[in-house]
Amino acid sequence: MLFRIIDGLNEIVGRLVSVVAAIFAAIIIYDVFMRYAMNAPTRWAFDVTKQLYGFYFVLLGGYALRHQAHVRVDLITETLSATVRRWVEAAGYVIFFFPFAWVFMTRSYEFASRAFTQGETTYGSVQLPVYPLKMAMAVAAALLLIQGVSEFLKLVLNRQESPRDA
Repeated sequence: MLFRIIDGLNEIVGRLVSVVAAIFAAIIIYDVFMRYAMNAPTRWAFDVTKQLYGFYFVLLGGYALRHQAHVRVDLITETLSATVRRWVEAAGYVIFFFPFAWVFMTRSYEFASRAFTQGETTYGSVQLPVYPLKMAMAVAAALLLIQGVSEFLKLVLNRQESPRDA
């Protein structure tokens, strides 16, 4: 039951964040039009699209894990039986994934807190605050971590998603 809540949260976040791609594409098109058709380049578009792409990229980690879209090298595990493969994958979560996600989350939070406290801004012609993007890294790490919990529980409990859940 817990994994359905986690999966649902990452599904909602993934669908909401996917809208950001359309926004930064529109800004890029606007900037190109202003630069080449109107000969009046914008000062802000590059920095804004860079930050929006950062939000887009980091916040989709949990969504990608939910849909098994991360890169995997299954040269060894593909030859194993389904039961052994499940336990090897579960061990991989415990040994590699959870420690990585925990460090990513805690360090990202410290990174964002420091940026907020120091009032850090970008170096571009328009100085945007950096802490929202750095805080998004911490949120993304938390979403990735809890999605890992969901995937781990599915492996341990031998739960398969039905096509309507995906």
